[in-house]
Amino acid sequence: MRTYLVGGAVRDQLLGRPVADRDYVVVGATPEQLLAQGYRPVGKDFPVFLHPDSGEEYALARTERKSGRGYHGFAFQTDAEVTLEQDLARRDLTINAIAMDEHGVLVDPYGGVVDLERRVLRHVSPAFVEDPVRLLRVARFAARFASLGFQVAEETMALMREMVRNGEVDHLVAERVWGETRKALTEARPSAFVRTLRHCGALAVLFPELDALYGVPQRAEFHPEIDCGVHLEMVLDMAARLAPGDDLVGFCALCHDLGKALTPKDVLPRHIGHEQAGVAPLRVLAQRLKVPAEHAALAEAVCREHLNAHRAFELKPATVLKLLNALDALRRPARLDTFLLACEADKRGRLGHEQDAYPQAAYLRQARDAAASISAEAFLARGLQGPAIGQAMEQARIHAIGEVKQSNT
Repeated sequence: MRTYLVGGAVRDQLLGRPVADRDYVVVGATPEQLLAQGYRPVGKDFPVFLHPDSGEEYALARTERKSGRGYHGFAFQTDAEVTLEQDLARRDLTINAIAMDEHGVLVDPYGGVVDLERRVLRHVSPAFVEDPVRLLRVARFAARFASLGFQVAEETMALMREMVRNGEVDHLVAERVWGETRKALTEARPSAFVRTLRHCGALAVLFPELDALYGVPQRAEFHPEIDCGVHLEMVLDMAARLAPGDDLVGFCALCHDLGKALTPKDVLPRHIGHEQAGVAPLRVLAQRLKVPAEHAALAEAVCREHLNAHRAFELKPATVLKLLNALDALRRPARLDTFLLACEADKRGRLGHEQDAYPQAAYLRQARDAAASISAEAFLARGLQGPAIGQAMEQARIHAIGEVKQSNT
């Protein structure tokens, strides 16, 4: 019985990155042996155990065989005869198919160390095409490692295109698509996730609303990058820069401009009313992927209101209050902060504008705080009742926002 550290822990250690989780593979053992040593079973489809002391995962070495469509369509074999090389062969990328023994000696039968050095994301074997989730994982790893210069190997991209052509991607369930997307939105370069999916043709299948943005022009004086798809990529990366690891801000950035794909051609490069036009495709996307309700709600708010945030200083105090109420920002102040991060990412996710200031954010936060400081007690003390209290509070809040605006102009 031999135990090896495998997968991401080895990869990240070799890259000099922090190691978050450690997974182990056990070769030459049976479930009974691990149970006898106090390991706790957790695997449903194949034997995975938790170490009795550390709680880390230990999986018996296994092989897998395609038995149907989609990522569920696999039959697994685990027994004491399965070798480490056979277990590593079933993994998606060579950089994830490196093992390390207890002495720190690497086992690298598929050239993962060289691919780490060359900054290449390469599949381990032709069996890569059998699991459509691997396509999403490659795109997610592209988002994680783009800043280090990693590129998808052309032969791997060819297999990904084959997976799209043969319909394997069509069998991805919503939960897996959203799960990988959500993780990608927490990475340093989420644009690489979108770009990788587009290059293999999967974006048009999984995210047609995003794919439709590419090739759609914008006014060059406002968007020097011109192409709506390029702008989307820039906004995603700016969101990751402003709110590292925040998939809620990332999702708002992902969906903020969907309406621009619906602009009639005779109107281009202008996009009149794209904020409202984007709500319908956003709802379709969110429902299809079973996106969490708060993600969908805030993304819709960003889609609908981001231009109001940009022109905040031009808005009347009553309109600012209407915006704050639409976000429920007086009761839930953090929602405004998320909203503003996505709006700032939109404003700065433009060619040549990456370093622009966004004073609108500070102003709207001050307006929120001023409006939220108005409570009902003072009006109750004056003897107001019923609807009159609400009306008086609204006028007081508008006045308070007006004072904030005056101090900012």
